[in-house]
Amino acid sequence: MSSRHTLVLIAVSALLATGCGSSAKRAVDRPRPVAQAPAAKPRPAPSGALVGHYAAPRVTGDYAGYPAVTAFIEEMAARHGFPKDYLAGVLSQAHRKQWTLDYLAKEAGPAVATPRPGAWTRYRSKFLTDLHINGGVNFWQRHGRSLQRASERYGVPPEYILGIMGVETLFGRNLGSHRVLDALTTLAFDYPRRGDYFRGELEKFLVMARNERIDPARPVGSYAGAMGLGQFMPSSFLSWAVDFDGDGHRDLWQAEDAIGSVANYFAEHGWQRGDPVVTAATATNANVQNLESGYDSQYAPATLMAKGIRPAAELPGDASLSLLRLRAERGDEYWLGHKNFYVITRYNHSTHYAMGVHQLAQAIKRRYLDSRQAVR
Repeated sequence: MSSRHTLVLIAVSALLATGCGSSAKRAVDRPRPVAQAPAAKPRPAPSGALVGHYAAPRVTGDYAGYPAVTAFIEEMAARHGFPKDYLAGVLSQAHRKQWTLDYLAKEAGPAVATPRPGAWTRYRSKFLTDLHINGGVNFWQRHGRSLQRASERYGVPPEYILGIMGVETLFGRNLGSHRVLDALTTLAFDYPRRGDYFRGELEKFLVMARNERIDPARPVGSYAGAMGLGQFMPSSFLSWAVDFDGDGHRDLWQAEDAIGSVANYFAEHGWQRGDPVVTAATATNANVQNLESGYDSQYAPATLMAKGIRPAAELPGDASLSLLRLRAERGDEYWLGHKNFYVITRYNHSTHYAMGVHQLAQAIKRRYLDSRQAVR
């Protein structure tokens, strides 16, 4: 399997296992050249609860004759007050994404229980690049005031907001090219494995479009329906997206709202202002390889010390830590995950993902500070 397909499988596995934390998101699109122009963002209409001239007595097109679609329309009308003819008109516009179904059937297999030697090194190399680091520095230079304001309000350092955006969309360069309506309808009604989940996301997407006065046929995102610079799923949008620029709309295709929304997501999931994310550690006993590791492991610091794990710096007094073992090409790396590391995994339930965000964040911060020093 190529490294390109391996990266997509990581995202697919996380998506299917966690239900898109953003979020969750682990909804990334098929790899594309990063030089492409950002996909056009939807613009909210000036007024009106329902946007788009959609009305039909019944669903036509790819989803005509689906009993589940008819039931979905009935539920949406009863639960949210949508006109049935409007929903029939909207869903008549949806196109089945056969590529998505074929890809998931071909590539999405069972997750590998034990990472292969060097797996962390290969994963890290996808994101710790000059393109990502310089992109983060440039984004920080353009949006520094918004990043600082978000950090002050939510307690999340700017570099971690940037780490998410860098891993997810390369700061808006890879926003995805699938219409969200097509993506969610396809997975809601033609992907039985996660149909219930994606019908819920389609429901929330239509509510989102009505709330924000967006034509539901316009937004584009990942093949799984994740949207904007931070790749929020519709459920995450409704729960944690914020109108950070104060224009009356939550627009995750716009930098300022995306910055505030990522910071708010972290804050709402328990980010601890001023606390560390990870602490490097060493293993002094070969038996530590038998210890359970991962973002969801929990150990008292004294227990880890007794087992031969030594932190490289003084610990801040956490009641519990996660033991992180990363399979690098030159041997295993050990880290201790604090509460804030676990918070990053609420975005994507993956140790590799959270460590990738952390290390990219730190690399961006170092280069940004160096750039400021150079101009003085």
